[in-house]
Order: sequence, then structure tokens, then C-alpha cells
Amino acid sequence: MKELSELLFPDDLRYTKDHEWAKAEGDKIRIGITDYAQDQLGDIVFVEVPEVGETYSQGQECGTLESVKAVGEIFSPVSGEIAAVNTDLESSPDLVNRAPYTDGWIALVQPGDPSELEGLMDREAYFEMLKGMKE
Repeated sequence: MKELSELLFPDDLRYTKDHEWAKAEGDKIRIGITDYAQDQLGDIVFVEVPEVGETYSQGQECGTLESVKAVGEIFSPVSGEIAAVNTDLESSPDLVNRAPYTDGWIALVQPGDPSELEGLMDREAYFEMLKGMKE
């Protein structure tokens, strides 16, 4: 596992306590898991993405990640309807390890309440939370 200083946390994303990220893209929000989460899980071998058209509440489980070490849940960072999912993860789940913020995204959400995004942590707050977990 990497040191926190070796992990990437882009400034233009919002983060959850459960290690998901969210980014506004037009009227939708793209979601995925953080570099920290993928590093902790290890080599990801399967991703169960949510179904397009399903609706989730903020914090509700919407998928799972299976790695050689563990199974982890994906929790929706915002409430809303799944507008699209990353179908590339079916054949290449390792995209989550290689590029968690770009090619390894999980889903695109049509938010029910766009203001929920602003309630998530910014990069600095997320990094401070992680530092507190390591102590």
C-alpha cells in the first residue's frame, strides 16, 4: 500500500467518508472510488455497477468491488437516478486501479438534489480525514 503522499486527490472533485468521489459534469454527476480506496482494496477483479434507471439515496449502496483481498461496497455520493454506467469495467475491472478518476469511473448520476454535491468534502478535508485514520 502506498503512503498518503503518493496518492492522488484531484482538487476539482468532492469526496465522501466512504471513499467515493463525485464531479459535476453539466447537469449530471460522475462518481467513482478514490485512489485511496482502490489502493486499500488491491487488484480489483470484478465491479458490480448499478443498473441504469435505478434510483439511489445519498449514502445508499449502489454497487460492489471485488479484489483479490476483499469485497467493498460502493455508496452513492449523491441522491439520484443512474443515467449511465461504465461498461468498460465488465471486461477491464482493473481500470479502477489504473485510473480511478478517469477511465475507472463507476456511474453517471442525474442528481435529485444537486446541492448534495456541495455538502461533500473537498480535497483538503478528505486528506485530513485520511491522515486522522492513519494515526
